[in-house]
Amino acid sequence: MWHLVPRTQSSLRAQILVPIAAIILTLLCGAVMFTLLGKAPGEAFYAFFISPFTTRYGIGEVLLKTGPLLLIAQGLAIGFRARVWNIGAEGQLLMGAIVAGAIAIKFELSDSVWLLPSMIVAGTLAGAGWAAIAAWLRTSFNANEILVTFMLSSVALQLLYYLVTGPLRDPMGMSFPQSVLFGDAALFSPLLEGTRVNTSLWLALAVTVLAWVFVQRSMPGFKLLVSGLAPGAAGYAGFAEGRAVWVGLLIGGAAAGMAGVAEVAGPLGLLQRNISPGYGFAAIIVAFLGGLHPIGIVFAALFMALIYVGGDMAMVSVGIPNASTTLFQGMMLVFYLACYVFVNYRLQRPAGKVAASHGISADA
Repeated sequence: MWHLVPRTQSSLRAQILVPIAAIILTLLCGAVMFTLLGKAPGEAFYAFFISPFTTRYGIGEVLLKTGPLLLIAQGLAIGFRARVWNIGAEGQLLMGAIVAGAIAIKFELSDSVWLLPSMIVAGTLAGAGWAAIAAWLRTSFNANEILVTFMLSSVALQLLYYLVTGPLRDPMGMSFPQSVLFGDAALFSPLLEGTRVNTSLWLALAVTVLAWVFVQRSMPGFKLLVSGLAPGAAGYAGFAEGRAVWVGLLIGGAAAGMAGVAEVAGPLGLLQRNISPGYGFAAIIVAFLGGLHPIGIVFAALFMALIYVGGDMAMVSVGIPNASTTLFQGMMLVFYLACYVFVNYRLQRPAGKVAASHGISADA
C-alpha cells in the first residue's frame, strides 16, 4: 500500500503544479455539478470564464472585484507566511468602511482634496486597529487568533447594522438601512469609461509592489518567514514570536481596512448593510491559490474575480444557482489544501513491494 513520506526539501515543481491541479480538479467537479443540475457544462463554463471578457462592462467588473481581493490577499499572505492565521479580514474590511464612511458623512459638503486621502488613512488604521485586538489577546492570553478574528467579524457586522439603521441612517432615505450618498470629493475617480472600475485599483497594485519588496527584499519579511518555518530557530536567533503575531495581524488588518475604503468610496458611494460579498473570506483562498507569493496572488485574484463576475452572468444566462460561486470557491480551497500535501510529502511504495517488483527476494 502506498504511503506518504516526508521530502528532504520542499518540491518546487509541486509548488507550481499545486494551484494548476486545484483549478483543474475544481473544473472537473464543476462539470459534474452542472450536469447534475441539468445544465450543459460547456455553456456554463463559457458564461463563467469567457462571457465577462466579451464586453467592456464585464472587463471592468472583473477589474473592480480584483482590487479588494488583491488588497486583502496580499496583507493576509504576509501573516500566513509567519503562520499567523487572520481569518477575520471581512470584519476588518467593514471597520475600515465604517470609519471612512463616517468621515465622508461628517464632511458631506466638503470639496477638500484631502477628504479622500483622510478616509484612506483612517480606514486603513481602523482595519489595523480591529486586528490589533486579536494580536493583543494572542500575545497576552494565548487566545487563538483564528477564533478571535472570526468572531470579531460578526461584531463588526452587527456594528454596521446598528449604524446604518440608527446614527448614520439617511433621514430622507425612506427608512432604508443606508447612509446618505457621499460627495464627489469622497469618491475615487472612474478608471475606465462605461464601467464601475475606479482608481482604487492603483492602491491594490501599489500594495502588491510593497508586498513583493517586503517579502523578497526586506529583513522584517525574512524574519517573519523564519518565524513561520522554524519558530524554535527564530526564537534562538532573537526573532520574537509575539512581534511576528503583531506584524502579521496588523498588516493584514490594514490591507483589509483599505479595501473597505475602496468599496464604500468606489462602487457603493455610501454605507449600507451589504458592503462586501465575502471578499474577506474569498481572499483567504486567493492568498493560498497564489502560493502566498505577491505575483502569484495577482493571478489568483484575477481568477477569483472572474468567478464572481462569471457566476452572476451564468446565473442569468444559464440559470445556474447563485450558490455555484461559493461552491467553486470552496472546492478550490479544499483541492488546493489536498494537493499541497505533495509539496512536503511524496508517495512511496512499501520497501517489500518495491523489492518484489524488481525480482529481489525479501531474504536476500
